[in-house]
Amino acid sequence: MILDTLPDPAIASKGCPRRTRLQIDLILLAIEALELGGSEAILGFAQELELKGIIKDRVNLWRMRSSNPLRRAHIRRPLTILEAKALVVIACYIARRLTVVIRQLLMIYQQMYEKQIPLEQNLRLSNYLERFRAHFKSRMNARRSGLLVLNSDEKLDELAINLLGQLLFCTGTAGMQRFWISLFDGEVE
Repeated sequence: MILDTLPDPAIASKGCPRRTRLQIDLILLAIEALELGGSEAILGFAQELELKGIIKDRVNLWRMRSSNPLRRAHIRRPLTILEAKALVVIACYIARRLTVVIRQLLMIYQQMYEKQIPLEQNLRLSNYLERFRAHFKSRMNARRSGLLVLNSDEKLDELAINLLGQLLFCTGTAGMQRFWISLFDGEVE
């Protein structure tokens, strides 16, 4: 099975650490901002990659993502390693499909940053950032202490650009495995 390509981390069997749940959810949020109908794409890839046993439907996907403690609708449910693997595999497959778009947005950002041009000047980049901010603000609980540093549009834009870089990282050679291992960096004993 495709999930076997990702190694099992040496952590306690109680589920994924907090930071891992947060990172997976943020990557999926960036995908939703990149692609209209991103949650449909996630469910479509679950079907295509034969992961329907893990990600059964929209409600099941919502429950997995709501294990992120910074969400408004946070539920105290652990995200299992198997569920995390399935979400990472799907995110990486979608990222591969969107590689050209991700590269273009990062190049546009780099050029605009170097020339000190406001990011709103580019329609494509501006649309991505606007959708990301809207998704983030509607789904995350702004009163959580972990989100107090993301209290401005500029900080959210910075996070959105960093997530594009992580998505591009997922598309590289052994990107899925490298991204998976990075989720547990510092968490493994």
